[in-house]
Amino acid sequence: MKIRFAFDGREFTATLEDNRSARDFASMLPLDLKIDDYSTNEKIAYLPRKLTTDGSGRFGNEAPGDLCYYAPWGNLAFFHAGYRYSSGLIRLGRLDGGTQPLLTRGVFPLRASHLLTNERN
Repeated sequence: MKIRFAFDGREFTATLEDNRSARDFASMLPLDLKIDDYSTNEKIAYLPRKLTTDGSGRFGNEAPGDLCYYAPWGNLAFFHAGYRYSSGLIRLGRLDGGTQPLLTRGVFPLRASHLLTNERN
């Protein structure tokens, strides 16, 4: 499943993993959130409720462009630089087309919605 994110006049898409947490996230869409910088390698957005963590576990191949959920805090994590797996992190999907939109620093309203099948990236 593909979803669309929009903030600060930028739009980008992500392809979700086939796991329970990603499906739970998709069931909440559309969402209006706030995206903000966290550390030097990610942007975060807090969800209105926690996602299921059933079936989650350690993953490898961490890379910029990963869309994750950090269960202890209940937030999305959009990684735009390298990172390492940590306990409580669940990969929800991967950004399509790179991380360039995430390099804009600051706090912005964020819209997350389903990408209709007849729409293009």
